[in-house]
Amino acid sequence: MSRAETALRPVDLARAAGISTQQIRNYADAGILPPTRRTPAGYRRFGTRHRDALLTYRALVPGYGLDTAQAIMRAVHAGDVPLALALVDAGHAALHEQRLSLRAAGEALEAVAKEPPDNAPQTSSPPRLRIGEVAARLGVRTSALRVWESAGLLAPQREPVTHYRWFSPADVRDARIVSILRQGHYPLPQIQAVLDGLRETGSPDALRAAIAQRLAGVAARATAMLAASGRLHQYVTDTPDQQEE
Repeated sequence: MSRAETALRPVDLARAAGISTQQIRNYADAGILPPTRRTPAGYRRFGTRHRDALLTYRALVPGYGLDTAQAIMRAVHAGDVPLALALVDAGHAALHEQRLSLRAAGEALEAVAKEPPDNAPQTSSPPRLRIGEVAARLGVRTSALRVWESAGLLAPQREPVTHYRWFSPADVRDARIVSILRQGHYPLPQIQAVLDGLRETGSPDALRAAIAQRLAGVAARATAMLAASGRLHQYVTDTPDQQEE
């Protein structure tokens, strides 16, 4: 190593990041760390550049996720900085799209939640729809409606003789809410909580809370991306110390 480079053991790197020495070896093998030389005895030779790479990678993960963080570091170590920057840009773009999608979902859910269960003219028998009609109205597959029913999100009535499903206006409203939330990648248990809150209170407060929670998560990821981008910039622009042959 050069005189400016400090020799570090795997355990030193592990302690710096709060991980195991085996993970350090895995990171080195995966290209997350820059190439390492070995001593005549076969031991890896790590230095401050490896520590900086490790901390940069660990900073990238919360904002960009494991796969993208690994791809960014591999691109940097392959000398393809433009690719690394493209991956960073793609991460920011995807997060921005998620934010826009959540806001749109919030507006749509508000509108759906405020609809009375039966918008049709009052009659002695409220209109009911078959599963195929509901699927066509929502633009989903009938299989999706069956999955949501199996998960307890929907509870359409059954015709006594044929056992065909009949969806009331309230059932259609619930199905529309499930469809919108699934497009926003909400997990089924969270959707169940939203529907339960709406059914129990008749208020969209649970919907607002769910959207607000996801938007807070987006903001947290954006903050993590900002911090990681600063560390990545420093790592990319620093001139690595040259190791001895």
